[in-house]
Formats: sequence, C-alpha cells, structure tokens
Amino acid sequence: MSKFTGAGFVVVLLAGAAGSQTQDAPQMPKPEKEHAWLGQLVGEWESNVEMFMGPDQPTITSKGTESVRALGGFWIVAENKGTYMDAPFTGLLTLGYDAQKKRYVGTWVDSMSGYLWKYDGAVDKAGKVLTLETEGPCPAAPGEMSRFKEVLDIKSKDHKVFTSSIQGPDGTWTTMMTINYRRTK
Repeated sequence: MSKFTGAGFVVVLLAGAAGSQTQDAPQMPKPEKEHAWLGQLVGEWESNVEMFMGPDQPTITSKGTESVRALGGFWIVAENKGTYMDAPFTGLLTLGYDAQKKRYVGTWVDSMSGYLWKYDGAVDKAGKVLTLETEGPCPAAPGEMSRFKEVLDIKSKDHKVFTSSIQGPDGTWTTMMTINYRRTK
C-alpha cells in the first residue's frame, strides 16, 4: 500500500480535476464558411477615396491605407489611415459573422466622431458583395439620425470597392463616398 505525501496528493488531485474538466467542457466553436469569406480581406491595402458633398459641390478626394488582420478566424480588424480635409484620420472596423443570427455584424469608430456605428448585413449569393446596414448621425441635419447602407464589392483578390450611401426622407439612396482599395501585400 503506497502513501501519498501532502504535495503529491495535491498534484494527483489537480491533475484528475483538470482531466475531468477537459472531458466535460463544451466544444469550442469553429469558424464556418461565412467566417472564411472574411479571410480575403486580410492584408495591406492602398485606398483612393472620393467623397460627394452634394450636387453643386466638388468631389473631395484623398488617399490612405488599410491594414486588415484576422482575429481568431472569426473576425477581421481593419485600421484605416488617411486625411480628411487636411486633418489626420484613423478608423477601426471590426467585422465578423454571427452564426446564431446568420448575419454579418460589425462596428466602426474613428478619430473624427464619438459615435459607435453598428453594422448588420449579408453577402449576396455570388459571394462577391457584402451589404451592411446601419443607423447614424445625419451629416446634413445635426441631431437627427439617418439610415446608411455600406457595400463592399470584391472585384478581384487585389481590388475591392466600398460605397457608403445615405437614405433620404423620401426613401431614395444617395452615394456619399466611394473607396477603391488595391492590395499592396
């Protein structure tokens, strides 16, 4: 008959508890095909931005960069940098797929506003266009909220186009911004 020392008994007890926890632990979720769709966005990108300020206003153009990384196979995190009206600009996008809702979800924050944008959307049947919907501050009417539609169109593995549109009071959509992204890495 063997005897355990105090420290030896604790080690055996902890090892047994760890083993039973591993067997009883629920399976960790695995990324699904919808999560894999996000992988094509990972990389380094140059951006050419066009902002449409109104029918009688000139188009504002600028250049920037986007650095996109994967987060656990479930999310991407994209950091956008550039200038807006001669001021430095940084924006952060999170984008993932909510398997329970069967919808793509995400957020946007940037260095020029205190608003947290929340996205909800879907990819078209061809797997090329992600359309996200959100609500946010109306640029033409401070204090009011508007509906926005953000569309990411995958043109090729090295070219994507982002378009942001706002819905007017009459229900029509007006494009406010288009960004052409070209992969650098």
